[in-house]
Amino acid sequence: MTLEELKYPIGRTNIPENITQKNIEDWISILERFPQELEFLIKKLSDNQLDTPYREEGWTIRQVVHHCYDSHHNAYTRFKWALTEDKPVIKAYYEERWAELDDSKAAPVFLSIDALKALHSKWVYFLRGLTDVQLEKTFIHPSRNEKVCLKENICIYAWHSKHHYAHIEELMIREGWK
Repeated sequence: MTLEELKYPIGRTNIPENITQKNIEDWISILERFPQELEFLIKKLSDNQLDTPYREEGWTIRQVVHHCYDSHHNAYTRFKWALTEDKPVIKAYYEERWAELDDSKAAPVFLSIDALKALHSKWVYFLRGLTDVQLEKTFIHPSRNEKVCLKENICIYAWHSKHHYAHIEELMIREGWK
């Protein structure tokens, strides 16, 4: 596999120009299923397997799982800011530095799995209640000074879920663990 295929096993994010209600429902469904699917995927892995990088110079499975929680928790907060402030400039964070912290490198993965289950349950409930007007609300991402609307962000995080699931699953297939 090429480095690009290892980094982006499902390809890069592709946000449709015309986002339909069906797109949004499909993406929310992905977010709803993700924590349980991730748990099922990794539940039988040993600590040695969890501490295996998904690619050379990449994060370990453990770091990927903890990153998913960190990232999705930040995303949920960004949704709230976008709905309670006028085009807020969100707080970016150094995900690669977070992944090097002890809780990402050593903590049991089920801490983040359990947190993802709770977070996604609340997030999905929240998302299903948004109106069309609310879905058009935006925030500004400071690293690119880019305006992101909430319906696009639902797409991004559905992709993010599938992206990191694929990192883990592809490693497991390559290693013969699945």
